[in-house]
Amino acid sequence: MRKKLLSSLLVTAMAVTMLAGCGSNGGQQASTPATENKTETSAEAKTDDTAGTTTTEGGKIGVAMPTKDLQRWNQDGTNMEAQLKEAGYEVDLQYASNDIPTQVSQIENMINSGCQMLVIASIDGDSLGTVLEQAKEKDIPVIAYDRLIMDSEAVSYYATFDNYKVGQMQGQYIVDALDLENAEGPFNIELVTGAPDDNNVNFFFGGAMDVLQPYIDSGKLVVPSGQTEKAQCATANWSTEEAQKRFENMISAVGYGPNGVKLDAVLCSNDSTSYGVQNALQAAGYTADNMPIITGQDCDKPNVKNIVSGLQSMSVFKDTRTLAEKVVGMVDAIMKGTEPEINDTETYDNGTGVIPSYLCDPVVVTVDNYK
Repeated sequence: MRKKLLSSLLVTAMAVTMLAGCGSNGGQQASTPATENKTETSAEAKTDDTAGTTTTEGGKIGVAMPTKDLQRWNQDGTNMEAQLKEAGYEVDLQYASNDIPTQVSQIENMINSGCQMLVIASIDGDSLGTVLEQAKEKDIPVIAYDRLIMDSEAVSYYATFDNYKVGQMQGQYIVDALDLENAEGPFNIELVTGAPDDNNVNFFFGGAMDVLQPYIDSGKLVVPSGQTEKAQCATANWSTEEAQKRFENMISAVGYGPNGVKLDAVLCSNDSTSYGVQNALQAAGYTADNMPIITGQDCDKPNVKNIVSGLQSMSVFKDTRTLAEKVVGMVDAIMKGTEPEINDTETYDNGTGVIPSYLCDPVVVTVDNYK
């Protein structure tokens, strides 16, 4: 009788052990999805209440930013990283100090370190074709961020602000401030735009000139320096120092000054170049009382202070939190195997075809609404 009882207990224990073993194997398979199903995994961060730890299941996203030297790229990177992490993704955020080989190397490392998607704000939109071929070979989607990456079939989507509209806003502000529809003129204007290798310059400068060119053609606006072509007005790397040097030379050549040739307006495509222009004009004796109309873009903190003090007339605010939110939504959709939200399928051709894009709306900022 005792032997029968021991035999029964032994059989029961073996059965429980086998069932427990099957349950453990099943749990491992459920928590480790197959590679091809990773894009369908929920991008939520799950918390283990017992262990008190958080595990990220969304995947790894590489975010490449051009530089920390400009306030706006710091904001872009910070906002992107925070929102991607909140959505449950691991983030590899890199800044390249405006050095193209550095950015190429960073992107290559992202590809080789297991990033499942890349978000890239390029330094030079024409320089990433070779490294992005590696991404294409590994089926890694690429979102071009704010600056369109040219001549690469690896680019899946583009997210930016309506940059043509930014230029139009700057041009229209000058038209309204000088009352060009009614005033006789002529008024003197000079033109400053950004990096010649940044595709966005085509939209900033193009949008502004589409507004201003009719007044230049009619003679109501005059460009005393004669520098009206995009290449003549470009500023390498959007550099404050380069913009200041160019404008100092222009002041000397034309004779601008409070007691010299009158300067009525300066079209500046962004705040860093605008700041350089303001430095040059202040060195020539201009103050807030006689400063020409000066435009900008990005609402960098020093420029907003100058708007308040009267040294700069306006800027265009591009809320990077909004852009980051839209890009995170695009990333999330792609990673889950669905179509991301886009609102432009006609404008942005990178040389290999039109890239589906999402465009956010910019806002004009002046002393009246800067807060």
